[in-house]
Amino acid sequence: MTSTFKKLFATALTVAIVAGASTNAFAVSNAVKYACMGDYLSYCSGHAPGSAGVKQCMRANGSKLSKGCVGALVKAGMVSQSEVSRRAASLGR
Repeated sequence: MTSTFKKLFATALTVAIVAGASTNAFAVSNAVKYACMGDYLSYCSGHAPGSAGVKQCMRANGSKLSKGCVGALVKAGMVSQSEVSRRAASLGR
């Protein structure tokens, strides 16, 4: 991916997330956007960024998400470390 495309994608993702946020308003940090971009493209690009569908898709694919993405989601408070640990234990990791 070219640097220009990454910047355009990140900008589009930001706009879509802000526009698609539910009544539980949230802000996705740049760290989460960049850390999870590859995971979004690999598993959830069929869903509009910021939609309920992409949130469900990322959660459903949680065990496949990169460590960097999971770490950024935990740091941003979008998922708890205890949930990550619980899921990892259930998968024998």
